[in-house]
Amino acid sequence: MANSKLPEALPALVDRALQGDRRALSRLISRVENGGTEAWSALAAIYPRTGRAQIVGVTGAPGTGKSTLVSEIAKFTRQQHPEITVGIVAVDPTSPFSGGAVLGDRIRMRDLAGDAGVFIRSMATRGSLGGLARATTDVVKVLDAVGFQLILIETVGAGQSEIDIARTADTVIVVEAPGLGDEVQAIKAGILEIADVLVVNKADRDGVQSTVNALHTMIDLGKAPTSVLHHGHLMTIAAPPEAPIDRWRPPILKTVASESTGIAEVLDAVAQHRAYLTHHPEGQQRAKVRAAIELETILRDTLLQRLLDRVGPADLNHTIEQVAARAVDPYSAAEQLLS
Repeated sequence: MANSKLPEALPALVDRALQGDRRALSRLISRVENGGTEAWSALAAIYPRTGRAQIVGVTGAPGTGKSTLVSEIAKFTRQQHPEITVGIVAVDPTSPFSGGAVLGDRIRMRDLAGDAGVFIRSMATRGSLGGLARATTDVVKVLDAVGFQLILIETVGAGQSEIDIARTADTVIVVEAPGLGDEVQAIKAGILEIADVLVVNKADRDGVQSTVNALHTMIDLGKAPTSVLHHGHLMTIAAPPEAPIDRWRPPILKTVASESTGIAEVLDAVAQHRAYLTHHPEGQQRAKVRAAIELETILRDTLLQRLLDRVGPADLNHTIEQVAARAVDPYSAAEQLLS
């Protein structure tokens, strides 16, 4: 009986998940979220199966109706194309007590609960300023590998750091709403810089046209460049020369997601953007940027963990105390730890 409580071997869990076992998929995602060498081995094994899904990020300020829009996109896709399966990764704020997801998108998306072609996973940000848990990319890989054709990532809407979603998604939908002043905030946050599709939700409210006009003005002023560049240390990828005629201009669409209005137009815009990336150098550029960022993140995490394992908690705590007491500066302390 004791053996029955031991965690299932990860290779067996991977096999069952790839065969369509939803319970195994949930357990596999949990193991991947926890990270570690075993999880990385599993991700390496499934990596050749990835790269087939269409990954769409949905972001924007709180209160714009992101969850409703994501739910309606999933429902419309399943109704119009029952052969397409949909995976949803909903990134929620972290509970300060349990470390788990607070908002519980699986509750808010209850209309999808009975559809076997939809899989919903809520994830906690775990303090990530980017609104995306560090494991989100790995979870998306798992959903991609097991065969979900459309993967939707809904983020918290935490502001400037929301740009992190551009590192995971092929197409980024930025959601605005009239009357909230979000268009002004979007400029400050830089969130329009990652928009491939702009959606003005709750378009039945007063002031919707003012919001649309403001967004058009921002795009015309060049406030929403579409090239996602990587400025990390691992590699520098320059933007390809931009031809004004050839440049993708984010469409601005009106929706009333609570009434299922405008969803078809949003999906059509997503399909057009995917076609654009397929035939434009920016598509290859984004793939290189994504690979560079992911590799750099893995290297950083791995090297840091190896350093901490070598130094040990006692020496590390002693160094921290010295820095806190200003007996040594943090730069010299870091150099000492590295040497």
